[in-house]
Amino acid sequence: MSRTTPGRSLPPAPAALFAYGTLRFPDVLRALLGRVPDRTPATVEGWRVAALEGRIYPVLVPGPGAAGGVLISGLTAADWGIIDAYEDGFYALERLTLADGRHGWAYLTRDATAALPADWSPEDFGARHLNAFAGACLAWRRSYG
Repeated sequence: MSRTTPGRSLPPAPAALFAYGTLRFPDVLRALLGRVPDRTPATVEGWRVAALEGRIYPVLVPGPGAAGGVLISGLTAADWGIIDAYEDGFYALERLTLADGRHGWAYLTRDATAALPADWSPEDFGARHLNAFAGACLAWRRSYG
């Protein structure tokens, strides 16, 4: 989590965000944005949500099958600024076509070699890490300004 991401241009509001990792959880969105925007289930084919070595958050990388997540709509320009700072320079922001034809912007890894062969588990994250992670997000948001 950093304050700025040099050289990255954000999508115009009200573009939708495809969240496949920690941002799919209402507690994390509430900690970062102070609210939970509209969310609907979504998938993107030809991608997978991969685990990272030593990290509790995932990356989206090309792969067989389909990656599940949520499409977050109703984001303001200020929301995008906060989310972009939260995602930091490890990710590149790209527009994807979802399985149902909708579009969503997603944060993709700049280094696909960092992805492990194992998939990331939102159930495991929710059970083991969500409370502490949401608390860390709230602390980060308070320091962000």
